[in-house]
Amino acid sequence: MGELVFIGLGLHDEKGITLRGLDEARSADVVFAELYTSGLAGATVASVEQLVGKKIRVLSRNDVEDGRTILEAAAKQKVAFLVVGDPMAATTHVDLRLRAAAAKIPTRIVHGVSILTAAAGALGLQVYKFGRTTTVPFPAAGFGPTSPLEAILENRRAGLHSLVLLDLREGGSFLTPQDALALLLRMAVKMGTSDFGPETLACVLSRVGSPEVRATGGPMGMLSDRDLGPPLHCIVIPGRLHFLEKEALIAFAGAPHDL
Repeated sequence: MGELVFIGLGLHDEKGITLRGLDEARSADVVFAELYTSGLAGATVASVEQLVGKKIRVLSRNDVEDGRTILEAAAKQKVAFLVVGDPMAATTHVDLRLRAAAAKIPTRIVHGVSILTAAAGALGLQVYKFGRTTTVPFPAAGFGPTSPLEAILENRRAGLHSLVLLDLREGGSFLTPQDALALLLRMAVKMGTSDFGPETLACVLSRVGSPEVRATGGPMGMLSDRDLGPPLHCIVIPGRLHFLEKEALIAFAGAPHDL
């Protein structure tokens, strides 16, 4: 009998994996990884292979969504599936685990550091005050959804903070924070809302989980001209702020003192 072990890699480089995750990967018969839901800016597949001591097969989105390659291997062998961040943050991975369970393949999870909590910590915001997470997608002809801003406005009405992820293509290209902020402002114009605009406070995080993490806070209209650090990025739109959160944004993100 085989098994499938989902292992979180953390956020920045191969050093983000936990000791338990490393042990599980090293003892696996087969090691797969996916890098399309996020990426490790400070690592390469080769550096992860060197740490684990095994050859890693990187799967495409289609491979993971199809699932047969992983499940066929896990039916008879111990398979380690490496995922950036926390493995169960992606619906695709939950679906894969369900399919493994239906096939009577045992599964286990070795959790990793997730941007869902690390972003709050980097800014000094209270993690339980975050609402629904949203993603700004790459723009395309005939494709201009306003759903990301709708989620942000819904959170703000409840006084909650919003974590905004930026789209990442399978080839490695990523949406810049400047483009993402511009798209959000464009959505506000399209929706005709006065509750979101250039004066809205936003925070941009660069390379969370790395020693070089950078946080930049200020009115959205002023952030596009700032150096926001190297990729990968995410954005946080604060909701109602506790006085300690205000102090933290000023101290850690350089936000204006007149919050």
